[in-house]
Amino acid sequence: MKLTENFSLSEFKCKCGNCTMDSIVKSNIKILARELQVLREAIQKPISINSGYRCDEHNKAIGGVKYSKHLLGMAADIRVDGMNPKEVAEVVEQLIDDNKIINGGLGIYPSFVHFDIYQPTKKRRWNY
Repeated sequence: MKLTENFSLSEFKCKCGNCTMDSIVKSNIKILARELQVLREAIQKPISINSGYRCDEHNKAIGGVKYSKHLLGMAADIRVDGMNPKEVAEVVEQLIDDNKIINGGLGIYPSFVHFDIYQPTKKRRWNY
């Protein structure tokens, strides 16, 4: 199922291959895909989804945190060929500052960027 011009639901499915997404997860993924589409249009490069939705079993198997936003379909770990994670995160921050995308969680890792659409009262940023 196509979610946006450049993203389909299959890109966000759990890597375990044995679970299904409920309607709340699908709804969250639609919002997440719309936000990532804005990023895609800003950078004019394809975005690869390393990890989108994760079922609880798969999240535990890969060492994900207990309350991961991936469990709700609210997060994606992404990478962009030709850009390092810091560069991608800088574009995300600019889009947030310009009120073009949701001010969700943003984490910079050695080979990818975590972006989520969870909006608590305080800014969530981290760097590994």
